[in-house]
Amino acid sequence: MQPEKNTIKSKGMQVVVAGLGINLALGIIYAYSMLKGEIGQLFEGAGDPYATACLVFAVAMVFGGKMQDKVGPRLTAIMGGLLVGAGFLVCSQTSDYWGWILGFGVLAGSGIGFAYSAATPPALKWFPPAKTGLIVGLVVSGFGIAPVYLAPVAKHLLAQHGLHTTMMILGIAFIAIVCGMAMLLTNPPAGFSPAEKASAGPAKAKTKDVGPMQMLKDGRFYTLWLSFFIGAGAGLMVIGSIKGIAKQSLGEMAFVAVAVMAVGNASGRIVAGILSDKIGRVATLTTMLLFQAGLMFTAMKVVSTPDAGPVVITLLAAFMGFNYGSNLSLFPAFSKDFWGAKNYGTNFGLLFSAWGVGAFVLVKVSAALSAKYGGMETSFMVAGVMLLVGAMMALSLRSKKAAVPVSEPILAEEEDLVLQEVSE
Repeated sequence: MQPEKNTIKSKGMQVVVAGLGINLALGIIYAYSMLKGEIGQLFEGAGDPYATACLVFAVAMVFGGKMQDKVGPRLTAIMGGLLVGAGFLVCSQTSDYWGWILGFGVLAGSGIGFAYSAATPPALKWFPPAKTGLIVGLVVSGFGIAPVYLAPVAKHLLAQHGLHTTMMILGIAFIAIVCGMAMLLTNPPAGFSPAEKASAGPAKAKTKDVGPMQMLKDGRFYTLWLSFFIGAGAGLMVIGSIKGIAKQSLGEMAFVAVAVMAVGNASGRIVAGILSDKIGRVATLTTMLLFQAGLMFTAMKVVSTPDAGPVVITLLAAFMGFNYGSNLSLFPAFSKDFWGAKNYGTNFGLLFSAWGVGAFVLVKVSAALSAKYGGMETSFMVAGVMLLVGAMMALSLRSKKAAVPVSEPILAEEEDLVLQEVSE
C-alpha cells in the first residue's frame, strides 16, 4: 500500500503544476490589450471582440464545468485548447469585424471557459479540505500573472511579424502548451480520500456533494453570486483604467504599474487562499471587500490630484490587483466548501456567471459615468459603496452555532423530575 500512497501524492503536485501551466497560457486573453491599437486600424469597435470573449468565457464555464464533471478534466482542457487555438487562427486570416468577433470573441472566449473550468477541480480532489484555499490560489494565480510575460512577448511578435502572423504564432503555441499540459490532468482513483492531519479541535462535518439544482435552492448561492458580482465587477470597473491613470504620472513607464498590478493580482489569489484556510472564508472575504472599498475611496482623491506621485499610483495599482485577485480564489473555495467536489465544475460554472455579468454590466456603467461626469471619481465612489454592501452580505454567510450547551442541563433537569415522579 505504501508505494500507492507515494504515487498518489506525486500526482497531486503534478496536477497542480499542470493546472497552473494551463492558466498561465489562458492569460493569453490579456494579450488583446497589447494588440488593440493594431486591431483598431482594421475596424471600428476594436474593444468588442474582447468584451464578447469575457461574456462567452463566463457562459462557457457552465458547459465546460459540466463536461469536466462527466468526462474528466483532460478532454475538457484539450477541447478548450483547440477552441482557443482555432479562434486565434481564424483571426490570423481575417481583417473583418465579424471574423474577429467569431474568432476571438466566440471561439477563444469559449475555449478559455472550457480550459479554465478543467484546471482547478482535479487539483482540489487530491488534497484535503484544509488546503482548499491554498490549492485554488496556486492554480488560478497563473491567470493573474500572465500579463507580466505576455505583454513583452506580444509586443515583440507584433514588431517582428505584424498582427496576423502574431495571432497565428500565439494560436499554434497555445494549442501545443494547453493540450500538452492537459495530458497531466487526472482525477484520483475511485474511493480515494486525501490524508488530513489530526486536529486538536472538534472534527468538521464532511461536505455533502450537492447537484446544481439543489445548489440553486440554497440561499447562500445567491448571496455568494451577488458578492462575486460586486467584488469582481467593482474591481473590473476601475482596473482597466489604471494604465491611463498611471500614464499621467509615469508617462511611458506606465507599463510598470500594469505589471505590478498583475503581480498583485496573482499574489492576491494565493494569499487570500492561504488566509481563508487559516481564519475562514467569510472573515477573509469580508476583510478583502472592506479593504477594496477603502482603496476605491482613496483612489477618488488620487485621481483628482494632478501631481499624484508615481509611488502612490503604483501602490494603488498593486493593492487593487491584489484585492481583485482574491475574489478568484475565495469563490471557488466557497463553492467546494458548500456543495462538495463531485459536481464542482458545474456548480462553480454557475457561480462564475457573476464574474461575466459583473464584467459586462459594471464596466459599461463605469464608462457611462466617466462620460457623463468627465473623470473616474464617480466610478470609484460607486464601486466603493457597492463593496461596502458586499461586505455586509458576506457576513450573512457565517455559520450559525447551535445552542447545545444550554439545552443539555435542561434535558438533565427534566430527566431528574421524571425519575422523581416515578419513585413517588
